[in-house]
Amino acid sequence: MKYIGHWLTIKSFKHDGALHRFWDRGLVLENNDDYIVIASRRAKVTESNGRTWFTKEPAVTIFSKKEWWNVICMIKESGVCYYCNIASPALIDKNCIKYIDYDLDIKLFPNDDTRLLDEKEYLKHKEQYHYNQDLDQVLRYQTREIFKKMHNHSFPFDEKLILDYYDDYVQLISKK
Repeated sequence: MKYIGHWLTIKSFKHDGALHRFWDRGLVLENNDDYIVIASRRAKVTESNGRTWFTKEPAVTIFSKKEWWNVICMIKESGVCYYCNIASPALIDKNCIKYIDYDLDIKLFPNDDTRLLDEKEYLKHKEQYHYNQDLDQVLRYQTREIFKKMHNHSFPFDEKLILDYYDDYVQLISKK
């Protein structure tokens, strides 16, 4: 499909359209009707305040095009650590993956512990950006569904799948 083997940038926005965070690159491994899969090592991240940093671990990121999430799968020596952003469905526009970040994050550790993060930030932004009741219900529902997927290790929380994607990335990079 279109974009496979190409580098795209990634932009995360807030509900009001303001830029939240920007990644300089991710190599597209898969792009279908349901999701986009990218991988990267040492991607440069720029925050809305201009601060920059580089990702520490290699990662495979899966952006849902239909559901309200994306998952950064960080490959660590202890195993894959999953960081799930509750976010709008992603789209590709002008060689850039774009989505709205809704603050709620869920982390799944290699030992199967899970943790809900940034709930206070979500509540603050819910008021600040005037999230309506329907949006709040969608985001809360998606959060519950992600916990279920994590518990069951269903897509995208499948370590073998993520490591296979990462192997694909390494092979593509070695050819370039």
